[in-house]
Amino acid sequence: MKRLLISALLAALPASGMAQGDDPEDGDGGGPPRWGLGVAVVATDSPYAGEGTRVMPVPLVTYQGEKFYFRGITAGWQFVENDTFAFGAVASLRMDGFDIDDLGRTELARNGLDYRLLEDRDDGLDLGVSAKWSGAAGELELGLLADATDTSGGYEASLQYGYPFEIGKARITPNAGVKWMSKDMANYYYGTLDKEVARGVVDYKPGSVAVPHIGVTFARPIGEKWAMFASLEYSSLPDGIADSPFLERGADTKTSLIIGLSRGF
Repeated sequence: MKRLLISALLAALPASGMAQGDDPEDGDGGGPPRWGLGVAVVATDSPYAGEGTRVMPVPLVTYQGEKFYFRGITAGWQFVENDTFAFGAVASLRMDGFDIDDLGRTELARNGLDYRLLEDRDDGLDLGVSAKWSGAAGELELGLLADATDTSGGYEASLQYGYPFEIGKARITPNAGVKWMSKDMANYYYGTLDKEVARGVVDYKPGSVAVPHIGVTFARPIGEKWAMFASLEYSSLPDGIADSPFLERGADTKTSLIIGLSRGF
């Protein structure tokens, strides 16, 4: 479930930061640094064996300075930023790890896995770059991240297009994109490890995978300090992930919903 939780947070936090720091009443966002504190409720339908649907409250912390920003588990430094283009360095925790004890033993056994022979998957730290182009036709974002902790030894590339529009003070952004994971990263988080195979576990390696998604984000300032936000994301899991023995049989999609409220300082 943690994988879905973090994916939802990453999708929603930029929207909350926009609502606090880029409120049209505040001009172009070039004012003093802004902190944001808030809380969100995350609902996810986990495809992992035995996870089911979970609802969880989550605290949120954001910071937006002139060059440096911090949003939950992601931090960055903007080298270039203007009305149409932004480019910077990014550091992000990869919370895709999981504890075997958190999965359903019966469901794993149904998939041919003995939980006693399995290893936990660790979280990691990714470093990379991101670029964003904005204009009348919408927003295009590109990201390149590599595992800096050698947890999986892999890397990820992402591409997303969004078209924001405003209804009153609310900003709504439908979006679509794709994330591509290298074989090392996908094999670590969705496949079985060599030491597990040596114990008699099935040898499963998905190889590199591409995960397309569609979604929508919503952000609206409430007065001068408060903002409400929401994000809904639907992903289609490719066969390499959907066929993983760690997932429920027939689980080929995932959906994440987050709704929150935050206050700027």
